[in-house]
This record gives sequence, structure tokens and C-alpha cells, in this order.
Amino acid sequence: MAVKKEFSSFQQLLQTTNLPVLVDFYATWCGPCQMMAPILEQTGMYFKNRLQIVKIDTDKYPNLATKYGIQALPTLVVFKNGQPIDRIEGVVQVNQLVQHLQTLL
Repeated sequence: MAVKKEFSSFQQLLQTTNLPVLVDFYATWCGPCQMMAPILEQTGMYFKNRLQIVKIDTDKYPNLATKYGIQALPTLVVFKNGQPIDRIEGVVQVNQLVQHLQTLL
């Protein structure tokens, strides 16, 4: 499962998917955000068909960052049934992220 690079119809995605959604709020200039990219790819493969991963560039979509209270980058927010249920700030290792997500899914 590939990580979606962008999804401009974010609210539509949240309303139409049956899967939990992991949103990576990032910026292209953010070094730690770049470190998360391969971690998210690996996580996406682990949760194939059980989780959707979307990247939201906070410079392109500042309204979404504000709406969800994003203060630091990267911030991962897990949505279930269209609602945010968890968040992780900063870089985490793939095994930590997978283990954490298993408790939520």
C-alpha cells in the first residue's frame, strides 16, 4: 500500500472510507518529516488493506493544520470514523509506530 502524497479532498476521504486514516502533517522543508517518509511506507505495507495513510503539507493546507491543532512537525493524527482519536508528534521508529497503531486498530 503506497502512501498517498496528497489528498486535497481530505474531508471527503474521512467521510467515505471505512478504514482508519493515518495523516502525516508535514512540510517539505522539515528534516524530521523527511525522515518519516520511509517509516510511513513500511508502516503502510504492514497495515495493507487495514489503514489508509495520507500526507498533508501544512504549507499548502494551513487551514487543516489549524483545525487539528498542529503545533509541531511531523505530527501524525489517527482518524477513525472521521474523528481524530490519537496523535504522535516527532519522529518514531517503524516498530514503535506499528506497535502503537496495533493498539488503536
